[in-house]
Amino acid sequence: MIRVLIADDSELTRTVLRDLLSQEASIAVVCEVSDGRSAVEQTLLLQPDLVIMDVMMPIMDGLDAVAEIMASRPTPILMLSANTDRQDGRSAFAAIRLGALDVMAKPTGVVTASFATIAEKLIAKVKSLSRIRVIHHHRALRMKSAPLPVITTKGLPKILAIGASTGGPRAVMQILQQLPKTLNAAVFVVQHISDGFAAGFAEWLDREAALPVRLAEDGNELRTGQVQVAPNGRHLTVQNGRVVLEDSPPLHSCRPAVDTLFHSLAVQGLALETVAVLLTGMGTDGAAGLHALHRQGAYTLVQDEASSAVFGMPKAAIDRGAASQILPLEQIPGVLAQLFNH
Repeated sequence: MIRVLIADDSELTRTVLRDLLSQEASIAVVCEVSDGRSAVEQTLLLQPDLVIMDVMMPIMDGLDAVAEIMASRPTPILMLSANTDRQDGRSAFAAIRLGALDVMAKPTGVVTASFATIAEKLIAKVKSLSRIRVIHHHRALRMKSAPLPVITTKGLPKILAIGASTGGPRAVMQILQQLPKTLNAAVFVVQHISDGFAAGFAEWLDREAALPVRLAEDGNELRTGQVQVAPNGRHLTVQNGRVVLEDSPPLHSCRPAVDTLFHSLAVQGLALETVAVLLTGMGTDGAAGLHALHRQGAYTLVQDEASSAVFGMPKAAIDRGAASQILPLEQIPGVLAQLFNH
């Protein structure tokens, strides 16, 4: 049984969430609270498997509540945000920086025809996030002292392609934060994220990173020193030196898919110019594309199990023999800086 705590000051939202989750027999809502202080207290008391928390609440807001929970009893947290409210979205991503795992749109009501689809998406997210063992920061600090591995590449890299899913927003942020603004690479990011949040994700990364971060647009050039993030609902590919956004069917039930980006780089003969990074995530997206790039001479980095929130995607790539190196998250920025220092 997955035990869930819901924290939201809207009684309607709590009711909608409870009704959605009731469609799955293996999920039980063990508590509902209307403010951040109560969310902290009940999390410590009941020790739920997952907390679903609103960003804006009275007495204590979602940001402070996340910080207290992660300091007192680290617990998987899914943030609720109105994806049409930029300030709300910014706060949700700030909560991810503090340790929350993911963000989703706050349900404002349920239309009967779409009830099953909404419930399916929410239940899948609850199941995946509740299984994550929240990683303590002290282990990451110990890994930072390890020496960087020796690097040899077959080509002269000019493109950095990053793919991630569950647990990825924070991992991507940590990498981009530590890359220099003089990085000699065009950077692309495909992150599985809830509908409506890709633009906010790009804005958040732009504030956190030294490199400028933009939402990718069809026809964009490959811009050295800039990060382009895949938008919601479209595959990000590179074709003939430009960004091409595609509406082709979802791959691994995802659009955008990491594999689509990686395969496009391989098909275009850009493997020797590419460094590809596959980060934490559920499923197998990215593994086949990373393998194709690796076979053609690309340098490929895969996040290790200890630092991954979910080891599904990295493990799938490792099992295929697609990794040039398997590294803890904390070492990846230093290796990237070396690879593009030319």
